[in-house]
Amino acid sequence: MKLIEVSSRKTKKLFHQLPYRIYENDSNYIFPLKTMVEENFDPSKNSFFKHGIATRWVLVDLKGKPIGRIAAFIDYDKFKVFDQPTGNIGFFECINDKQASEILFITAREWLKEKGAEAMDGPANLGENYMNHGLLAWGFVQQAYGMPYNPPYYVDLFKDFGFQVYYEQYSYHIDYTKPFPERFWKIAEWVNKKPQFSFRHFDWAETDKFISDFCKVYEGAWQKHEHYKPLDPEELKNFIKSSKLVLDPKFVFFAYADNEPIALFVMLPDFNQALKTLGNGKLNLINIIKLLRFIKKGRFTRTRIIIMGVVEKYQKSGIESAIFYELDRKIMPHKPQYKEVEISWAGDFNPKIIAIYKATGGVHSKTHYQMRYLFDRDKPFTRAQIIND
Repeated sequence: MKLIEVSSRKTKKLFHQLPYRIYENDSNYIFPLKTMVEENFDPSKNSFFKHGIATRWVLVDLKGKPIGRIAAFIDYDKFKVFDQPTGNIGFFECINDKQASEILFITAREWLKEKGAEAMDGPANLGENYMNHGLLAWGFVQQAYGMPYNPPYYVDLFKDFGFQVYYEQYSYHIDYTKPFPERFWKIAEWVNKKPQFSFRHFDWAETDKFISDFCKVYEGAWQKHEHYKPLDPEELKNFIKSSKLVLDPKFVFFAYADNEPIALFVMLPDFNQALKTLGNGKLNLINIIKLLRFIKKGRFTRTRIIIMGVVEKYQKSGIESAIFYELDRKIMPHKPQYKEVEISWAGDFNPKIIAIYKATGGVHSKTHYQMRYLFDRDKPFTRAQIIND
């Protein structure tokens, strides 16, 4: 086996070839667009590199065939928010071979250690955790856009090396052909009628205003979390830009109390439904036409709620219920093609959001792990702290 740092057109090609070997017989896997993967590592397109560094490797066998890959990176804005400086790994793919996975993990560990890290978390993405974070541990079905998928044996490869579960992330499924529990609407209707509360949907013409409102709500909702880092408005703008093809402004809205932003809600059509029609992740002319035709004809039937947040002051006001009231009673009746909604990224450290998701009638459908490896193997391991009221 030979490990190669990805730095050329040839090595990038090897990096992208590996998933075809891992998932060639797995109908649940959706091949991402290669251009979208590459943009993660392009400093001109990913503002992560304003405050972070990254590298990646591909592992090949004696015949030069790719059998493993991994990226290691450090977000210096988050580097020291934990008990120890912590880096990240991501974009991990590997055949079912313990030796191969150990080579990848050791390489990433040593690179991070040289940069001053004392632990590594993953799998992660070069950006915020609402996209492609976590190791799928339960619910091996076709994932919604932005949700990681991997073979079941990956969990063993991580644990055998010494990674431990730092926290679990739960996804819930809502069948939109069935009504929400009636008890859910009592408080929702009451809150929705309060005159101080209002809702505004995203408008492309006011992108900067809504990005500002997003950052305000994000800070008010998550600033007390142990792993909180202020949002970079440019990263958010890049995400909105990259999602423009499928973003529906009606699915992105904000709640206001006396015109001050207090809550946010972001839901996207499941772009993986469109990508599945391409099959190979290549963005050639034929596939571009296929994508545009799929989107134009409105063939999406699923959506994914990627983030919902309420500033701390209003977290017991019932505004969460009013958000779903806005969605269910005012938006979805005009979108009859959508039959399923996935609510994702409910961390086991956040019992309040889990309770809200369950109250909607959502059914637990998937579990992802965020794993952590401490370089000092004698140091006590602690899981993410539970968020208390």
